[in-house]
Amino acid sequence: MQNKEFDIAIVGGGIVGLATAYKIQKKFPDLNIVVFEKEKQLAFHQTGRNSGVIHSGLYYKPGSFKAKNCVKGRKQLVEFAEENNVAYDVCGKIVVAINQEESKRLEQLKLNGEQNGLTGLKLLNPNEFKKIEPNIDGLKALWVPESGIIDYKGVTEKLAKKVKEINPSSEIITDCEVDNYSNELINTSKGEFIAKHIVFCGGLFSDRLATKDKVKLDMQIVGFRGDYYELSEKAKSKINNLVYPVPNPEFPFLGVHFTRMTNGDIECGPNAVFTFKREGYNKTDFSLKDTFQALSFRGTRKLFINHWKFGVNEYKRAFSKSLFLKELQKMMPSLKMKDIVSGRSGVRAMALGIDGEVIDDFKIVKNKYNIHVLNAPSPAATSCLAIGEQIMEEAITHFNL
Repeated sequence: MQNKEFDIAIVGGGIVGLATAYKIQKKFPDLNIVVFEKEKQLAFHQTGRNSGVIHSGLYYKPGSFKAKNCVKGRKQLVEFAEENNVAYDVCGKIVVAINQEESKRLEQLKLNGEQNGLTGLKLLNPNEFKKIEPNIDGLKALWVPESGIIDYKGVTEKLAKKVKEINPSSEIITDCEVDNYSNELINTSKGEFIAKHIVFCGGLFSDRLATKDKVKLDMQIVGFRGDYYELSEKAKSKINNLVYPVPNPEFPFLGVHFTRMTNGDIECGPNAVFTFKREGYNKTDFSLKDTFQALSFRGTRKLFINHWKFGVNEYKRAFSKSLFLKELQKMMPSLKMKDIVSGRSGVRAMALGIDGEVIDDFKIVKNKYNIHVLNAPSPAATSCLAIGEQIMEEAITHFNL
């Protein structure tokens, strides 16, 4: 018979939720923990639909939560993968500048990375970077040896297994949607459960879960879909590992890149377009509730007004293979239409403030009983074990563990 009473419940079976469960369980092996996931499998949304990159910590503002957790989390992640036979490869990547302005930003990026503790960063001329990626063109590139690739779904599943190994009384319950919660009572699609405290790691629904828990918010989650293409079987040899553009300082998350996956496929993308459904992975997916909530939020409208040109260009690429190809050809001019085929898509949970600005760092809030992870932007997957540790520390204090 399934246990119905727990010390801590975690809502959300993505990589942040499972990393949090693992860190708390490892520290307190006698605590009974339950993880609720509304889908039939773990890591179904953002965790299982990203590009599978181990981020190095190159881009993030020195001293920020993102920067510290990325470097710390990356080391823990690689160690965990090695110990638990999860597919990964610290293969390195190149960041390519295609004009003089980007070349200057590339030099600043190197300094930024060094301030964040990265090692082995090296600026390369075309002759040097073509030895790494022969089919890539540009003026200059930055070699980042500590970047890599990993199977994040595999990591999530292994974290769940480790929780159960530490305490067999803990539970990972899938296909179980949390409806309501009050004090210690949690109503779900699989009946009532009791937990003294809840940690919410709800990703695309983090704001709604917090509002239901009477947390006052000054932000909202807005979904942005990213579409990928893949290199065809014949074109896979054009990329060896990872090739990234120099990020746009206004929108560092924009920009298409080439990524070798752990299964050998090469992904190209993504774009970033407003989605009319928070978990809508097809171009025609629509939810009246999600669309109305997003467009009635002042921050969304301000974002669109301030950056409409970016939005229009992203939408054009979303519906035009030739425009998508043109963007990829900036770094690989030899790429042809026949070399790319439609791939999968993902939806990024973008946290927007009322002012229309993207909330770029992690945001964790607490009320009387519970902890809410409101915003866990990239590199959350890379940083998952460091984030889990941070949430564990917050839980120790807040829950008096």
